[in-house]
Amino acid sequence: MSKGLQSIQFIEDLEYQDKVVFLRVDFNVPMNEGQITDDLRIRKALPTIKYLLDHGAKLVLASHFGRPKTEEDRARFSLEPVAQHLSELIGREVILVDDPESEAPKGLLPGFKGQELILLENLRFAKGETKNAHELASHWASYIDIYINDAFGASHRAHASIDELPRLMEKKAMGYLIQKEVSVIDQLLEEPNKPFWAILGGAKVSDKIKVIERLADLVDGLVIGGAMAYTFLKAQDVNVGDSLVEKESLQYARELTSRFRMREKKLLLPVDHKVATEFKASAESRVTETNVIDDGWMGMDIGPKTIELFSQELSQAGTLFWNGPMGVFEMEPFSEGTFSVAQVLAKGNATTIVGGGDSAAAALKSGLADKMTHISTGGGASLEYLQGERLPGLEALRSRV
Repeated sequence: MSKGLQSIQFIEDLEYQDKVVFLRVDFNVPMNEGQITDDLRIRKALPTIKYLLDHGAKLVLASHFGRPKTEEDRARFSLEPVAQHLSELIGREVILVDDPESEAPKGLLPGFKGQELILLENLRFAKGETKNAHELASHWASYIDIYINDAFGASHRAHASIDELPRLMEKKAMGYLIQKEVSVIDQLLEEPNKPFWAILGGAKVSDKIKVIERLADLVDGLVIGGAMAYTFLKAQDVNVGDSLVEKESLQYARELTSRFRMREKKLLLPVDHKVATEFKASAESRVTETNVIDDGWMGMDIGPKTIELFSQELSQAGTLFWNGPMGVFEMEPFSEGTFSVAQVLAKGNATTIVGGGDSAAAALKSGLADKMTHISTGGGASLEYLQGERLPGLEALRSRV
């Protein structure tokens, strides 16, 4: 068993016939005007949901959605569209209980005959959820028999449904999704196929320092794109024009570059850029000849020479870990670099792991996600686990020794 899962029971270790199971899932999906735009997190939960239903469980699903702050937010952050979509996916009635603190499940569950399940409304409508309130967890514990966590993407938060509730339960286990997420990251850290390359992008170097430090001794090479690259180039006294530079990370960038050089490991930075005069899709743009960006211009994506360089190096990899876009991929003129990375991950024979967040969104948008080994649903949870931090949602599942 993966090291990170030791002392945690697996979903198949328990009996579920006629038992009430509280299944914490992560249905915090992208939505636009009440329409789900990406249902990856819902689909990833289906194997666990189906296993429990097939084994006779009376199922109560629970998830947060967004960050509602006022009563007026209730309509905008309702899980009703999720309930409808889940019902279509599993072919069963999904009863949405309007208040996550409601007594309604106690009345509904005895009459269940296996063709329906409950979805509690957005857990963050309950004030005690984000406060890890014992009272709220005790309320849920009063009508359930078993607790299952399959919400990897929320497991880095010490909230009532993630931390306090499982601590109150004698019978608890993890679902299929958590098992896979943790196992994949553990394999990445313990026995990656070589050569092992990490591809890091996004805006801030400071957001990735802990990840870089965890991977520095493991990887054979590191690719840095996105706005992070401009900080690294600036640290080498390369002019980057009006591009985003994180001044407080310049010294770290110099030191990391030196460390990789001394260890004879490759650290690749852009050799050309797609630049624009403003941070918008309609701005005047062009491709630079070199890695230098003139004043009055800002980097928005890696350029064609960089795409070729990165693609050649990464195509020889045995393992690829990708976290962070290469540019402002949400704007069509500046998406080519990020999608080129997705193509590299999809084409080769390497073990390819996408670390959630914007990278997962880009992989899905590229249409190549099904050709990658694993796309994490975790985002922040993936990075925290990768950094070696303990996740409350995992720790609360461990058997007391």
